[in-house]
Amino acid sequence: MADRILVYGVTGSGKTTLAGRISAVTGVPWHAVDELTWEPGWVEVPFDEQERRIFRICAGDRWILDTAYSKWSAIPLSRAELIVALDYPRWVSFGRLLRRTAARVVDRRTICNGNHETLRNAVAEDSILRWHFRSFARKRQRIREWEGRAVTDPSFARVVRLTSPRATRRWLACGCPGGTS
Repeated sequence: MADRILVYGVTGSGKTTLAGRISAVTGVPWHAVDELTWEPGWVEVPFDEQERRIFRICAGDRWILDTAYSKWSAIPLSRAELIVALDYPRWVSFGRLLRRTAARVVDRRTICNGNHETLRNAVAEDSILRWHFRSFARKRQRIREWEGRAVTDPSFARVVRLTSPRATRRWLACGCPGGTS
């Protein structure tokens, strides 16, 4: 079983939910990256502090992160034993993101350090919905690059690339967080 796990995928793919489920199955502590990188009022934590927080976690023997921002992704990548990559089609991930965002706007559920999603946030230039479209291809390409690197570089983390929610449910149900799919 892997003790240092990075869950990675496109925006809206279910990384946080899966990270929590892997943690429940394995007992490995999970750290929600949004909680580490956003303060109340949607104030982004300065890069140096984000990097320090991620470094402290990744220096440990057991952890799960629910994403890796590209600006500090080298830190978890240097220590991860397993990357669980959610490589879903756009219609799956965007549909999930749209439903989740709409529900949060309506019910005003508190997320990451007391923040709330609002209709204004959802349609803003820097909204998570627009971010999905700006980052989708890049994140999918990164997953494929990591998958290829895992084959050629024995020092790189194992990669389990999951291409549908059904495949993810099967993988998790079979107790496969150790890296076989």
